[in-house]
Amino acid sequence: MTSWDNEMQFSGGNRRRLRLGGDQRNACYPHSLQFYLEPPSENISLIEFESLAIDRVKLLKTVENLGVSHVKGTEQYQSKLEAEIRRLKFSFRENVENEYERRRRDHISHFILRLAYCQSEDLRRWFIQQEMDLLRFRFSILPKDKIQSFLKDSHLHFEAISDEERSLREHEIIASSTSSSASKSELELESVYKIPFADALDLFRGRKVYLEDGFAYVPLKDIVAIVLNEFRAKLSKALALTARSLPAVQSDERLQPLLNHLSHSYTGQDYSTQGNAGKISLDQIDSLSTKSFPPCMRQLHKALRENHHLRHGGRMQYGLFLKGIGLTLEQALQFWKQEFIRGKMDPDKFDKGYSYNIRHSFGKEGKRTDYTPFSCMKIILTNPPGQGDYHGCPFRHSDPELLKQKLQSYKISPDGISQILDLVKGTHYQVACQKYFEMTHNVDDCGFSLSHPNQFFFESQRILTGSKDIRKESIQPEAPQPKPSVQKNKDASSALASLNSSLEVDMEGLEDYFNE
Repeated sequence: MTSWDNEMQFSGGNRRRLRLGGDQRNACYPHSLQFYLEPPSENISLIEFESLAIDRVKLLKTVENLGVSHVKGTEQYQSKLEAEIRRLKFSFRENVENEYERRRRDHISHFILRLAYCQSEDLRRWFIQQEMDLLRFRFSILPKDKIQSFLKDSHLHFEAISDEERSLREHEIIASSTSSSASKSELELESVYKIPFADALDLFRGRKVYLEDGFAYVPLKDIVAIVLNEFRAKLSKALALTARSLPAVQSDERLQPLLNHLSHSYTGQDYSTQGNAGKISLDQIDSLSTKSFPPCMRQLHKALRENHHLRHGGRMQYGLFLKGIGLTLEQALQFWKQEFIRGKMDPDKFDKGYSYNIRHSFGKEGKRTDYTPFSCMKIILTNPPGQGDYHGCPFRHSDPELLKQKLQSYKISPDGISQILDLVKGTHYQVACQKYFEMTHNVDDCGFSLSHPNQFFFESQRILTGSKDIRKESIQPEAPQPKPSVQKNKDASSALASLNSSLEVDMEGLEDYFNE
């Protein structure tokens, strides 16, 4: 391995992306899916590095959400995932013109996220699962005449047997297939692969494959399980190798902040006040809290009304949420002061202490930073609540029995509670909240992936009022240039801001971090 200084290089505009002709481009990416066996080896700008990474995070989060809210492989699952892949401009189909750029984006973004998601066992497990589901989708729509070449390009030496061999073993193969409805006519229409026994252990354990002389005879429709196992094994090993080199990667002050926060990043809208200021009156808040607040904000509002006080973590989380739904600075000062005085706080004490913090959150004190509301990821992953706190995410931080009681008090049906608790058990906290949204708003499919408490509020209002005036920004297409986390890490922001946009990352220099 060469030295770190030689492996990661930033260069100016004198180095350009390699221009490839049509045949060369096809040779680089012969398929719409791949095993990512070779790291990219070109220069890209830091802006594109960040943009590709964020788009990949968006795609994988969609894969996760669809995987728990729909049955994988169903028409609805397939169509929604295809729509998101199209929107983010990643590859997914063979025989599509001008696919090179999409496949290039897919290739580079995968390797960038390896750097970000190799940092812990939980992150590696999540990344592998989403990448496997993405590969499963792409393999499911791969034309049958392309499968053999894809297997070869992926270093999977599985050969389809001849028609004569297939006829000889036809009865046994059908009897052993994973699908009890497999028929002779179906088998005649698809290939059967002769695979070493060791590569088909999962099918063997489930008694779902025909074995003969140390080989498994696997119909095309069953081979996806073996392909996914191979992919998982290779990716797991690759992430472990990348993790070994992580300290060297993190020592670069230009990449370290970006990589550290990609796994926690929120990639949607920032829900700053913008045009909403003054559209919510103080006397509406009690009613809105039961109709349109997500559970995290509903419990904060209830605790504030009952105790006439919230600790700092609760005030920050709830105060910025209220700011995001439209409370002005004057309204916020009045709201918090009235409530704290009910708790026997001296008005002068509030004016001298707490009012400063409220003005600070609106960007009127200190460094004049106009703080934005917390995203779901920030609430879930940072500052967990302690004894006497009410902030945090109820789905992440509540005891299951207490969460069950809370959902019962919200009039969620027993079946609905069971569904939500199953999602929580699987650590799908945002999807659990999304399921809560669908149940409280009586919709089968809310039509969005929940990632922000303020998104919950505005989508709720859109359904309840039928009006798009509450927050016009919430239904507009996202800006073409993605942004990093709403709670922009100051180090990451300053590091990126200090770099000239012409600087480039030498992807070839990163190659040693993905290989032995």
